[in-house]
Amino acid sequence: MAEVFVTRPIPNRGIEILKAEGFDVVINEIARERAATKEEMLAALGQARNEGKPFSALLSVLTEEIDAEIMDAAGPQLKIIANYAVGFDNIDLAAAKQRRIMVTNTPEVLTNTVAEHTFALMLAIAHRVSEADRFSRAGLYKAWGPELLLGTDVSGKTLGVIGLGRIGSRVAHHAVKGFGMKVMYTDPKPNPDFEREYGAIYAASVDELLPQGDFVSIHAPLLDSTRHLINEARLKMMRPTAYLINTSRGPIIDEKALAAALVQGWIKGAAIDVFENEPEITPELKTLDNIILTPHIASATAETRNKMAVLAAENIIEALEGKIPPNLVK
Repeated sequence: MAEVFVTRPIPNRGIEILKAEGFDVVINEIARERAATKEEMLAALGQARNEGKPFSALLSVLTEEIDAEIMDAAGPQLKIIANYAVGFDNIDLAAAKQRRIMVTNTPEVLTNTVAEHTFALMLAIAHRVSEADRFSRAGLYKAWGPELLLGTDVSGKTLGVIGLGRIGSRVAHHAVKGFGMKVMYTDPKPNPDFEREYGAIYAASVDELLPQGDFVSIHAPLLDSTRHLINEARLKMMRPTAYLINTSRGPIIDEKALAAALVQGWIKGAAIDVFENEPEITPELKTLDNIILTPHIASATAETRNKMAVLAAENIIEALEGKIPPNLVK
């Protein structure tokens, strides 16, 4: 019987599928309410192996770093690391390749949900929804006023998209089809079909895009080249009336520079779902009214999280049956 180690509890649908296939599933219950430390992961893996359970698969969650030591602790039978996320920067791909361990992710199933959350953030910061909610709860609403909590229209404005993958493309779709926005995008290479369908304009660089966006939405992967892609110099390139949205990876933005930008008026506002040092948030950001902070929940709908669990389970089943799983990370 193949053993599967799950680094944190996930929706039960995925676990049920694995058990129905006859796999013995060990769930790291200590990480139900928080991320597991590396020491806790090693201890849990070591205890399971002492009980005669060398693991054929790890089902990992992005909050746990899967490095060479964790892979070796799982045992020599480890064939696949199925990441419960679209990103996989928590996994040492070089170490996995060296050990001939397959790595998979869960793309596509969360595209629409993350795009919806991106637009929810965009609309909320532009219309000052969170600020107005706090204002109302504090008993400050005394009467309707012509200039009370004035926001910014989204319709007809220019959206700059950094990274035209599945999610970035879907956000652009909503922008054009739903709000009549103009779209400018930057990506390693232009997409003429996308440009024809959405009337989009290609920017050859982030520096070219930033000064032209009323809203800038980040949808790039976290790479060495994208870490602190949005820094002090680039925030100063943006319009003072612009808003920055991030639902991709936190370290793409230098949070200290973002705090300075919001305080000093380099940009008008920001809305971010991911953070540079999760779960920590730069303290100054939490004191500002012109930013919305959500706790990495862009994919957090019941429908999508269940689909992710199913897809991760299916990747494991395919791999352990000697097949190439459908979402193999190249």
